[in-house]
Amino acid sequence: MAKPLLDMSAARVFFDGIFTNPRVAHPEGVAVHSDGSIWCGTETGDLLRLAADGGSAERMGATDGFLLGIAFDSAGNCFACDLKHAAIFRWDAATGRMERFASSGIRVPNYPIVDEARNCLYVSDSVGEDNRSGIFRYDLETGEGGLWCREAMSFANGMAMAPGGNGLYVVESDAPCISHVPILADGTAGSREVVVEGVHNVPDGVAFAPDGSLFISCYEPSRIYRWCKDRGLEVLIEDPAATTLAHPTNIAFKGDKLYTANLGRWHITEIDLAALPKAIPGKV
Repeated sequence: MAKPLLDMSAARVFFDGIFTNPRVAHPEGVAVHSDGSIWCGTETGDLLRLAADGGSAERMGATDGFLLGIAFDSAGNCFACDLKHAAIFRWDAATGRMERFASSGIRVPNYPIVDEARNCLYVSDSVGEDNRSGIFRYDLETGEGGLWCREAMSFANGMAMAPGGNGLYVVESDAPCISHVPILADGTAGSREVVVEGVHNVPDGVAFAPDGSLFISCYEPSRIYRWCKDRGLEVLIEDPAATTLAHPTNIAFKGDKLYTANLGRWHITEIDLAALPKAIPGKV
């Protein structure tokens, strides 16, 4: 394997929540708020806000479940997938209340994507290969919806909206690969296509960088890849000791910083991308 693009010195613990109150208990989901704060969900169902400078943590809401992926809409409402309740919850920015938003047939809601242009929420269902796995879609106002992409996937996991908003990139953790599902003009799902293979061994999260390249986090080993057509698949950074990067799951960008949730520990990691060789924009 080629040498990673970044040394582990580019990564640091952004917020250590092992003994804090609230505790950052094995975070799976991470997202960046418009005010610069970093939000995450925990195995105890807490939705946490970490200050932009990493100096404090605040519990914003709770489900008494196990939060997986989280995502914001433009109003600052936060959608959170809950493993225990097999449902998606919504934290309301206006009221501060966190309530059940949608379920409607989904079994393992893993990661949400907000699509305000189409007034809907896409959610991956991580149930393995059967005829009910795939991606669900719910109305952003009512929470009503159901199975949208019916093609069987090998543990549909993290997702990212394609630049331009015309499709979803989906991690298939058990394949392992990244697939693309087009969003057709009438809003239906197009035919799934595998776009990235060889993402060893267990890819989990995915996010687009500002330059258009695709970043892929791996639960095992503790590694992050970068992919674009002009350079192919490259190892961005890897932690052989699985300590600073400890089984990273979801990832999120803020400027030239990348934040990772670490399901293996009790912290959020920050990776400085300033020294990273740039990819050629638009080559996905």
